[in-house]
Amino acid sequence: MDLSALLTSSKSLTSHLSRPDLPSVHLSLDQVEAQSRRLVSRQPGTSTDSDRANYLLAQAHVDASALSNSIANLNTSTTFSPLQPLQDTDVAGYLRHAHEQNLISTIEEGRKETQEAFYRALEDRSQRDWEAKKKRVFEELGGRGGDNRAMSELKKSTHGKSSLMQSTAVTPTLSLQMQNKMMAYDRVITEFNTARLSGTSYTIVHSLLSASTLVDPDSRYTRMTQIFHVLAKITSEPPALPPIEHASAHILNAPLFERKYARAYLGDASSRDASALRRQIAKGAREALEEQYWDVMERTIQARPTEARLGGDPSVANKVRAFLFLRYYHNGEWEDRIELVAGQPLWARLFYLVRTGHVEEALAEALKYQDAIQHRESSFLTHFKTWIESPERKLPKSHRDHLQTVYNAHMLHSATADPFKLALYKLMGKLEPSRRSVQQVTTTTEDWIWFQLAMVDEDEEGGLRALADVLLGYGERHFEANQQRGVWASVLLMCGQFERAVAALWEHQETEVEAVHLAIGLAYHGLLRVPSRAETSDMTPLSLSPASPPALSMSTLIWRYVRQFVKMDAREALQYVYCVPLAADQGEVGKEQLESAWEQVRRIIVLSNGGQGWEELVGGYRPDGTRFSGVIEQGAVLLHLKDTKQFNEHILVRAAKHSEENDRTAEAIKLYNLAGDYSTVVACLAQALSNTIAKPSPEEKDRGLEKTAADIIKHYERTNRAAGRDREAVVRLLRVREAKEQIAGGRPEVAIDIMESTELIPLSGDVAKITRKAEEFKDLHEALQRNLQTYLPLTMEALAGVHQKVKSSIVADATRQMVSAPSPFFGVSDK
Repeated sequence: MDLSALLTSSKSLTSHLSRPDLPSVHLSLDQVEAQSRRLVSRQPGTSTDSDRANYLLAQAHVDASALSNSIANLNTSTTFSPLQPLQDTDVAGYLRHAHEQNLISTIEEGRKETQEAFYRALEDRSQRDWEAKKKRVFEELGGRGGDNRAMSELKKSTHGKSSLMQSTAVTPTLSLQMQNKMMAYDRVITEFNTARLSGTSYTIVHSLLSASTLVDPDSRYTRMTQIFHVLAKITSEPPALPPIEHASAHILNAPLFERKYARAYLGDASSRDASALRRQIAKGAREALEEQYWDVMERTIQARPTEARLGGDPSVANKVRAFLFLRYYHNGEWEDRIELVAGQPLWARLFYLVRTGHVEEALAEALKYQDAIQHRESSFLTHFKTWIESPERKLPKSHRDHLQTVYNAHMLHSATADPFKLALYKLMGKLEPSRRSVQQVTTTTEDWIWFQLAMVDEDEEGGLRALADVLLGYGERHFEANQQRGVWASVLLMCGQFERAVAALWEHQETEVEAVHLAIGLAYHGLLRVPSRAETSDMTPLSLSPASPPALSMSTLIWRYVRQFVKMDAREALQYVYCVPLAADQGEVGKEQLESAWEQVRRIIVLSNGGQGWEELVGGYRPDGTRFSGVIEQGAVLLHLKDTKQFNEHILVRAAKHSEENDRTAEAIKLYNLAGDYSTVVACLAQALSNTIAKPSPEEKDRGLEKTAADIIKHYERTNRAAGRDREAVVRLLRVREAKEQIAGGRPEVAIDIMESTELIPLSGDVAKITRKAEEFKDLHEALQRNLQTYLPLTMEALAGVHQKVKSSIVADATRQMVSAPSPFFGVSDK
């Protein structure tokens, strides 16, 4: 095939692609490229965008071109190099540069850790707030956790009721174990208030401790019992008081405990009294831990008597020797770093004698091995004796300086020093308080806390308050990692954070009962700070403010506790409310506490079940008309109500108003009657009877109200009280009810006589009298006017009944006249 044929064939290959409406391109490749470049140059390029960006940045005073040049010329390879070059032999310059870099990296790491800690704390706080809100909602419903029954009860009608009724709409179901525990503590609170009424002291903390052991015989070793034991030591409360029959018991039993520490605790934290109180708190907590550890030691020996080899010597020193033998002697050898002095682990023995509070025995043991000790540590005995004999366990500065020298020279950096000897030196000289742990010594939480309390010095390093700050920094997670309830509360209690300790127990359902009673014990001794009403939170009893110490709302705590059983056992609930005024000595805050207590008493009155038990609570009248006082009035002294007038004003009258609001009219009337507000009594009776009379078939509650009204009116008529329109209306309404009963009993003639005595309906045929009665109708009491549609048909029914009986008798005409009399009255009164 020739070239012309190939050309023709190649053109035919693209013939199917040609379109007549498009022009043909007859350009070489170079021409196509030139045209393409020309087209590109006509399009808006990046330079225009850059110009616009530079213009906008310039308006913000940003030199974009200068910054671009700086970035382009930036050399990142010298970022971490010294500003000035270092010679290979410049060791000082190198160290200085390394030091600066370490500081920078430390600051950056600290910043990152702080930021992470902040967000972690924020998350924890948000979670706690959410849990608190959720708990509050379910508490308002009366339920627990995610109980669906509580939610369903909320949907039921509490509409139209006051907040008092809504606050206890549902009563939670308590387990038998919880009920037994609550009853054991209830008895203590009742005895406590009885002692307060008689003006005598009461060992409330020891009584609560005993109650905690009654619930569970093995609870002697539980955390809750140990918490009460710690508080007993902190308050220096004796286990018991002499009986009243004892000679001079009235002097010995004077109220020495109630609010004993309030002045020091609630006053200026920098005062001498406050400092002395913090020393006592640290000392009491330390002594409690010492007694608890001694108990652990004895139980350990009793559990393994053969290995302990106690023998016939029951002395303290021999028991410590046996305990050390069980704990640190294995396979014929003592553990590493246990230094033997005269063949005995003397340093460990001395430490455990101090750890269990037997310091005199420790000194005797040290003197027993005096020669061996002086051969090892020549000055130890002198310092040890001075330290033990010091009331505050504090050495003079010269002794402490010498101990510091010995400690730094022989123990601080030694890997083989006996840890118990090191611990003894730290305790005596209060050395390195920032190093809070000693290996093999502070192995448990209790050991660690005891060691911190023994190292506390109120005159240096911030004392107990500084220790509390450190512990708060660790937080609850650090101490309750293994779900050991009560550990964190115990730690807070021992460092004087009493309000936080109660709140820590209250956060967990299984320790709520102990939280309430711990708060009562603290308040009795004056070791609980309550917040003002403005600072009180609706979510949690604990109030935390940057400008003031923590505070705990006693009234909130107690009401949330008692409303579980206020309807079933109002008297026991009242005993707890009596404890709210314990904080009444805190100025304006104390007055608010009193008002809260009065409000809770009124709630109890409104919410408690009626009947004989209710009258025992508030008081009442005997059949002969004499008045008897109730439990509330008998305990009015505990509510700081000085006389009957205050009791009536703050309790009875306002409780009566609340009862009216909650549709408990019968109770409201009785309360007004007890308060001596007789005019209000008859006004309420008239209003209530006006509603019950109209009912065709009264309920049992209505029957009770009518009986109460009859008894009260009979008493008022005899004593000439509350005379007037209201009382007259009540009498007439009761007569109408009596007439209805006579008709129901088939005695219409008696009903007519009763209705005639009320003078509400004219039963004669005298038109003038009928007209006059109709005109007087508008002046009748409102309750009587409203019930015209009740007693007018009633009268007609009675007359009809009589007419049926006598229509064939000779008196038919007279009866017919009586029957026709109400008709014109009805027409005139209707105008």
